[in-house]
Amino acid sequence: MSARLQDKIVLVTGASRGIGYQIAKQMAAEGAHVVAVARTVGGLEELDDAIRRGGNSATLVPLDLTDAGGVDRLGEAIHKRWGRLDVLVANAGALGVLSPIGHIEAKVFEKTMALNVTATWRLIRSVDPLLRLSPAGRAIVMSSGAAHSCRAFWGLYAATKAATEAMVRSWAAETENLPLRVNSVNPGATRTAMRALAMPGEDPDTLPKAADVAARILPLALPELTETGQLFDIRENRFLAYRAPL
Repeated sequence: MSARLQDKIVLVTGASRGIGYQIAKQMAAEGAHVVAVARTVGGLEELDDAIRRGGNSATLVPLDLTDAGGVDRLGEAIHKRWGRLDVLVANAGALGVLSPIGHIEAKVFEKTMALNVTATWRLIRSVDPLLRLSPAGRAIVMSSGAAHSCRAFWGLYAATKAATEAMVRSWAAETENLPLRVNSVNPGATRTAMRALAMPGEDPDTLPKAADVAARILPLALPELTETGQLFDIRENRFLAYRAPL
């Protein structure tokens, strides 16, 4: 096994299941020490077991990312222990509800925005200084095709992902003269619990597995990556440069 991320410190959110679980597992297999963040302790423990079986290590962080103070302390703890962060994979997110815009309850709207947008901003704010301390910092932020398709009833989720992409593009522009590379990823339809919730009648056997999608994302963490401020589309397996207007 190659060790393309040997001794790298990697932070993965939403690491207890789905794409986040698989990214964390695969990056650990490449030699990284993974800081795995999720609310579900059981899922984190399963991940830890899988990583240890491969002879690698992880640090488990049970954390609700809407806990602003907790996110701030996470950055402080990483700095105190390792002095830097090499890779951020901001994967955690929620579907919210599929509904006409006018029917969405305020509490559901605010909760989804709090996790998908505000918590992502807070995470970026917490670890940006740490990524700048890495000789080849890499940030990978999960998006969705919903941010661009804006289909009926998907307005809440689409809005959160569009907002997140806008933040990532601005962050990339602010750091384009640094070694730090910042990109968004559209994983496309994937066999995950969130996809099953959104599309309950869909045959999961027709969808790519989370492990296969994670394997396509992993190269975005490598030191040789040069692209920044772009959207990587898993289905097309390439970067899609943003244009104005989209």
